[in-house]
Amino acid sequence: MSGNTQTRLKLSAGLGSLLVAGVLVALKLWALAATGALSIAASLADSAMDLVMSAGALAALIYASKPADDDHNFGHSSVEDLTALAQGIAVAASGAVIGWAAIERLIWPGAVEIGAEGAGIAVMLVSIGLTLGLVIWQGRVARRTGSRVIAADRLHYLGDLLPAAGAILSLLAARYFGLTQIDSIVALAASGVMVVGALRIFKGAWDALMDRQAPPEVITGIETLARNWPGVLGFHDLKTRTAGSRIFVNLHIELDGDLSLREAHEIGAGLKRTILLAYPQTDVIIHKDVAQQVASP
Repeated sequence: MSGNTQTRLKLSAGLGSLLVAGVLVALKLWALAATGALSIAASLADSAMDLVMSAGALAALIYASKPADDDHNFGHSSVEDLTALAQGIAVAASGAVIGWAAIERLIWPGAVEIGAEGAGIAVMLVSIGLTLGLVIWQGRVARRTGSRVIAADRLHYLGDLLPAAGAILSLLAARYFGLTQIDSIVALAASGVMVVGALRIFKGAWDALMDRQAPPEVITGIETLARNWPGVLGFHDLKTRTAGSRIFVNLHIELDGDLSLREAHEIGAGLKRTILLAYPQTDVIIHKDVAQQVASP
Protein backbone atom coordinates (compact mmCIF):
# COMPACT_ATOMS: atom_id res chain seq x y z
CA MET A 1 0.00 0.00 0.00
CA SER A 2 1.40 3.39 -1.00
CA GLY A 3 2.05 6.17 1.51
CA ASN A 4 -0.61 8.37 -0.13
CA THR A 5 -3.21 5.61 0.19
CA GLN A 6 -2.37 5.13 3.86
CA THR A 7 -2.64 8.86 4.49
CA ARG A 8 -6.05 9.03 2.76
CA LEU A 9 -7.35 6.08 4.79
CA LYS A 10 -6.14 7.59 8.05
CA LEU A 11 -7.67 10.96 7.24
CA SER A 12 -10.97 9.32 6.26
CA ALA A 13 -11.11 7.55 9.62
CA GLY A 14 -10.17 10.75 11.44
CA LEU A 15 -12.78 12.84 9.61
CA GLY A 16 -15.41 10.14 10.14
CA SER A 17 -14.64 10.10 13.85
CA LEU A 18 -14.98 13.89 14.05
CA LEU A 19 -18.27 13.90 12.14
CA VAL A 20 -19.83 11.11 14.22
CA ALA A 21 -18.77 12.77 17.47
CA GLY A 22 -20.31 16.08 16.38
CA VAL A 23 -23.64 14.44 15.47
CA LEU A 24 -23.72 12.52 18.77
CA VAL A 25 -23.05 15.65 20.83
CA ALA A 26 -25.94 17.47 19.13
CA LEU A 27 -28.34 14.53 19.59
CA LYS A 28 -27.42 13.97 23.23
CA LEU A 29 -27.70 17.67 24.08
CA TRP A 30 -31.30 17.53 22.84
CA ALA A 31 -31.93 14.25 24.69
CA LEU A 32 -30.50 15.65 27.94
CA ALA A 33 -32.74 18.73 27.70
CA ALA A 34 -35.76 16.49 27.06
CA THR A 35 -35.12 13.81 29.72
CA GLY A 36 -32.93 15.35 32.43
CA ALA A 37 -31.26 11.92 32.77
CA LEU A 38 -27.82 12.03 34.32
CA SER A 39 -26.80 8.84 32.50
CA ILE A 40 -27.35 10.73 29.23
CA ALA A 41 -25.31 13.61 30.67
CA ALA A 42 -22.48 11.12 31.27
CA SER A 43 -22.81 9.81 27.73
CA LEU A 44 -22.94 13.41 26.44
CA ALA A 45 -19.77 14.30 28.35
CA ASP A 46 -18.08 11.23 26.90
CA SER A 47 -19.16 12.21 23.37
CA ALA A 48 -17.97 15.77 23.96
CA MET A 49 -14.59 14.37 24.98
CA ASP A 50 -14.71 12.17 21.88
CA LEU A 51 -15.23 15.30 19.79
CA VAL A 52 -12.22 16.99 21.36
CA MET A 53 -10.11 13.84 21.13
CA SER A 54 -11.12 13.18 17.53
CA ALA A 55 -10.24 16.74 16.58
CA GLY A 56 -6.92 16.40 18.39
CA ALA A 57 -6.24 13.01 16.81
CA LEU A 58 -6.98 14.35 13.33
CA ALA A 59 -4.75 17.37 13.88
CA ALA A 60 -2.04 15.11 15.28
CA LEU A 61 -2.27 12.77 12.28
CA ILE A 62 -1.92 15.70 9.89
CA TYR A 63 0.95 17.30 11.79
CA ALA A 64 2.74 14.03 12.59
CA SER A 65 2.70 13.09 8.89
CA LYS A 66 4.97 16.04 8.11
CA PRO A 67 8.47 14.87 7.17
CA ALA A 68 11.49 15.64 9.31
CA ASP A 69 12.99 19.09 8.77
CA ASP A 70 15.91 21.19 9.97
CA ASP A 71 14.16 22.04 13.25
CA HIS A 72 12.71 18.56 13.89
CA ASN A 73 15.26 16.02 12.70
CA PHE A 74 13.27 13.06 14.04
CA GLY A 75 9.90 14.18 12.66
CA HIS A 76 6.83 15.56 14.43
CA SER A 77 5.23 12.45 15.95
CA SER A 78 5.59 13.67 19.56
CA VAL A 79 2.60 15.95 18.94
CA GLU A 80 0.44 12.83 19.32
CA ASP A 81 1.66 12.40 22.89
CA LEU A 82 1.16 16.07 23.77
CA THR A 83 -2.40 15.83 22.43
CA ALA A 84 -3.07 12.64 24.39
CA LEU A 85 -1.74 14.23 27.58
CA ALA A 86 -4.22 17.10 27.31
CA GLN A 87 -7.01 14.68 26.41
CA GLY A 88 -6.31 12.56 29.49
CA ILE A 89 -6.62 15.58 31.78
CA ALA A 90 -9.86 16.72 30.12
CA VAL A 91 -11.49 13.28 30.27
CA ALA A 92 -10.53 12.79 33.94
CA ALA A 93 -12.01 16.19 34.87
CA SER A 94 -15.24 15.47 33.03
CA GLY A 95 -15.55 12.04 34.66
CA ALA A 96 -15.02 13.55 38.10
CA VAL A 97 -17.79 16.13 37.54
CA ILE A 98 -20.25 13.47 36.36
CA GLY A 99 -19.35 11.23 39.31
CA TRP A 100 -19.92 14.03 41.81
CA ALA A 101 -23.32 14.85 40.28
CA ALA A 102 -24.28 11.15 40.43
CA ILE A 103 -23.37 10.96 44.13
CA GLU A 104 -25.46 14.06 44.84
CA ARG A 105 -28.50 12.49 43.15
CA LEU A 106 -28.03 9.28 45.10
CA ILE A 107 -28.01 11.29 48.33
CA TRP A 108 -31.05 13.39 47.28
CA PRO A 109 -32.91 11.06 44.88
CA GLY A 110 -36.02 13.23 44.56
CA ALA A 111 -34.18 16.34 43.43
CA VAL A 112 -34.64 15.71 39.69
CA GLU A 113 -37.39 14.01 37.68
CA ILE A 114 -36.64 12.02 34.55
CA GLY A 115 -39.02 12.40 31.59
CA ALA A 116 -39.36 11.80 27.82
CA GLU A 117 -37.73 8.40 28.25
CA GLY A 118 -38.82 7.23 24.79
CA ALA A 119 -37.06 10.10 23.05
CA GLY A 120 -33.93 9.51 25.11
CA ILE A 121 -33.92 5.80 24.26
CA ALA A 122 -34.31 6.60 20.54
CA VAL A 123 -31.34 8.96 20.65
CA MET A 124 -29.15 6.42 22.45
CA LEU A 125 -30.09 3.71 19.90
CA VAL A 126 -29.03 6.05 17.08
CA SER A 127 -25.84 6.76 19.03
CA ILE A 128 -25.04 3.05 19.30
CA GLY A 129 -25.71 2.53 15.57
CA LEU A 130 -23.45 5.40 14.50
CA THR A 131 -20.71 4.31 16.90
CA LEU A 132 -20.79 0.71 15.65
CA GLY A 133 -20.50 1.91 12.04
CA LEU A 134 -17.54 4.09 12.95
CA VAL A 135 -15.61 1.42 14.87
CA ILE A 136 -16.08 -1.06 11.99
CA TRP A 137 -14.51 1.43 9.55
CA GLN A 138 -11.76 2.39 12.01
CA GLY A 139 -10.93 -1.28 12.53
CA ARG A 140 -10.53 -1.76 8.79
CA VAL A 141 -8.29 1.30 8.48
CA ALA A 142 -6.19 0.30 11.51
CA ARG A 143 -5.62 -3.18 10.07
CA ARG A 144 -4.63 -1.86 6.64
CA THR A 145 -2.39 0.99 7.81
CA GLY A 146 -1.12 -0.22 11.20
CA SER A 147 -1.98 3.21 12.66
CA ARG A 148 -1.82 3.15 16.44
CA VAL A 149 -3.62 6.50 16.61
CA ILE A 150 -6.65 5.12 14.74
CA ALA A 151 -6.55 1.90 16.78
CA ALA A 152 -6.53 3.88 20.05
CA ASP A 153 -9.37 6.13 18.87
CA ARG A 154 -11.36 3.03 17.90
CA LEU A 155 -10.79 1.50 21.32
CA HIS A 156 -12.15 4.65 22.95
CA TYR A 157 -15.31 4.56 20.83
CA LEU A 158 -15.80 0.88 21.64
CA GLY A 159 -15.71 1.89 25.31
CA ASP A 160 -18.53 4.38 24.63
CA LEU A 161 -20.95 1.58 23.85
CA LEU A 162 -21.17 0.58 27.54
CA PRO A 163 -22.34 4.00 28.83
CA ALA A 164 -24.81 4.25 25.92
CA ALA A 165 -26.30 0.84 26.72
CA GLY A 166 -26.37 1.80 30.41
CA ALA A 167 -28.28 4.98 29.61
CA ILE A 168 -30.93 2.96 27.77
CA LEU A 169 -31.19 0.59 30.76
CA SER A 170 -31.61 3.47 33.20
CA LEU A 171 -34.28 5.13 31.03
CA LEU A 172 -36.21 1.86 30.74
CA ALA A 173 -36.00 1.37 34.52
CA ALA A 174 -37.30 4.89 35.11
CA ARG A 175 -40.13 4.58 32.57
CA TYR A 176 -41.51 1.16 33.52
CA PHE A 177 -40.47 0.69 37.15
CA GLY A 178 -39.96 4.23 38.46
CA LEU A 179 -36.37 3.35 39.46
CA THR A 180 -34.77 6.73 38.85
CA GLN A 181 -31.75 5.88 41.00
CA ILE A 182 -30.55 3.42 38.33
CA ASP A 183 -29.74 6.51 36.28
CA SER A 184 -27.31 7.80 38.92
CA ILE A 185 -25.72 4.37 39.40
CA VAL A 186 -25.11 4.03 35.65
CA ALA A 187 -23.69 7.57 35.52
CA LEU A 188 -21.38 6.82 38.48
CA ALA A 189 -20.10 3.65 36.76
CA ALA A 190 -19.57 5.58 33.52
CA SER A 191 -17.62 8.27 35.35
CA GLY A 192 -15.36 5.58 36.82
CA VAL A 193 -14.71 4.15 33.36
CA MET A 194 -13.88 7.65 32.08
CA VAL A 195 -11.43 8.38 34.89
CA VAL A 196 -9.67 5.01 34.57
CA GLY A 197 -9.42 5.42 30.80
CA ALA A 198 -8.08 8.96 31.20
CA LEU A 199 -5.37 7.78 33.58
CA ARG A 200 -4.35 5.10 31.07
CA ILE A 201 -4.18 7.68 28.26
CA PHE A 202 -2.21 10.08 30.47
CA LYS A 203 0.29 7.40 31.51
CA GLY A 204 0.90 6.25 27.93
CA ALA A 205 1.49 9.81 26.74
CA TRP A 206 3.73 10.61 29.72
CA ASP A 207 5.84 7.49 29.15
CA ALA A 208 6.31 8.38 25.49
CA LEU A 209 7.31 11.98 26.29
CA MET A 210 9.85 10.59 28.77
CA ASP A 211 11.40 8.47 25.98
CA ARG A 212 10.17 5.15 27.32
CA GLN A 213 11.56 2.19 25.42
CA ALA A 214 9.55 0.16 22.90
CA PRO A 215 7.27 -2.67 24.07
CA PRO A 216 9.21 -5.81 25.12
CA GLU A 217 7.83 -7.88 22.24
CA VAL A 218 9.17 -5.36 19.71
CA ILE A 219 12.61 -5.35 21.33
CA THR A 220 12.69 -9.16 21.41
CA GLY A 221 11.65 -9.33 17.76
CA ILE A 222 14.40 -6.94 16.67
CA GLU A 223 16.97 -8.89 18.70
CA THR A 224 15.89 -12.12 17.00
CA LEU A 225 16.18 -10.59 13.53
CA ALA A 226 19.65 -9.20 14.27
CA ARG A 227 20.87 -12.43 15.86
CA ASN A 228 19.85 -14.54 12.85
CA TRP A 229 20.75 -12.14 10.04
CA PRO A 230 23.41 -13.52 7.64
CA GLY A 231 26.78 -11.85 8.10
CA VAL A 232 26.01 -10.39 11.54
CA LEU A 233 28.42 -11.90 14.06
CA GLY A 234 26.88 -10.14 17.04
CA PHE A 235 25.12 -6.96 18.13
CA HIS A 236 25.08 -4.60 21.10
CA ASP A 237 23.71 -1.27 22.36
CA LEU A 238 20.16 -1.84 21.11
CA LYS A 239 18.31 1.28 22.25
CA THR A 240 14.71 2.27 21.53
CA ARG A 241 12.38 5.13 22.37
CA THR A 242 8.79 5.93 21.50
CA ALA A 243 7.31 9.18 20.23
CA GLY A 244 3.65 9.17 19.29
CA SER A 245 3.08 6.23 16.97
CA ARG A 246 6.76 6.03 16.03
CA ILE A 247 9.48 3.85 17.57
CA PHE A 248 13.07 4.98 17.10
CA VAL A 249 15.67 2.19 17.03
CA ASN A 250 19.45 2.43 17.34
CA LEU A 251 21.41 -0.79 16.88
CA HIS A 252 25.12 -1.65 16.64
CA ILE A 253 25.92 -4.77 14.63
CA GLU A 254 29.30 -6.54 14.61
CA LEU A 255 30.73 -7.56 11.24
CA ASP A 256 33.84 -9.24 9.88
CA GLY A 257 36.54 -6.58 9.63
CA ASP A 258 37.77 -7.96 6.29
CA LEU A 259 34.48 -7.20 4.51
CA SER A 260 34.46 -4.48 1.87
CA LEU A 261 32.53 -1.30 2.58
CA ARG A 262 29.93 -2.32 -0.02
CA GLU A 263 29.45 -5.76 1.58
CA ALA A 264 29.11 -4.28 5.07
CA HIS A 265 26.59 -1.75 3.79
CA GLU A 266 24.48 -4.44 2.09
CA ILE A 267 24.30 -6.49 5.30
CA GLY A 268 23.21 -3.47 7.35
CA ALA A 269 20.76 -2.24 4.72
CA GLY A 270 19.18 -5.68 4.39
CA LEU A 271 18.69 -5.98 8.15
CA LYS A 272 17.21 -2.48 8.29
CA ARG A 273 14.70 -3.27 5.52
CA THR A 274 13.66 -6.46 7.31
CA ILE A 275 13.10 -4.63 10.61
CA LEU A 276 11.02 -1.99 8.81
CA LEU A 277 8.91 -4.67 7.14
CA ALA A 278 8.31 -6.42 10.46
CA TYR A 279 7.66 -3.16 12.36
CA PRO A 280 6.53 -0.44 9.89
CA GLN A 281 6.14 2.13 12.66
CA THR A 282 9.89 2.12 13.39
CA ASP A 283 12.67 4.50 12.38
CA VAL A 284 15.90 2.47 12.32
CA ILE A 285 19.56 3.52 12.49
CA ILE A 286 22.16 0.74 12.28
CA HIS A 287 25.81 1.27 13.18
CA LYS A 288 28.45 -1.16 11.88
CA ASP A 289 31.31 -2.20 14.15
CA VAL A 290 34.19 -4.61 13.62
CA ALA A 291 33.64 -7.83 15.52
CA GLN A 292 36.21 -8.66 18.19
CA GLN A 293 38.57 -11.37 17.00
CA VAL A 294 39.03 -14.32 19.31
CA ALA A 295 42.72 -15.14 19.66
CA SER A 296 43.68 -18.71 18.66
CA PRO A 297 45.17 -20.83 21.49
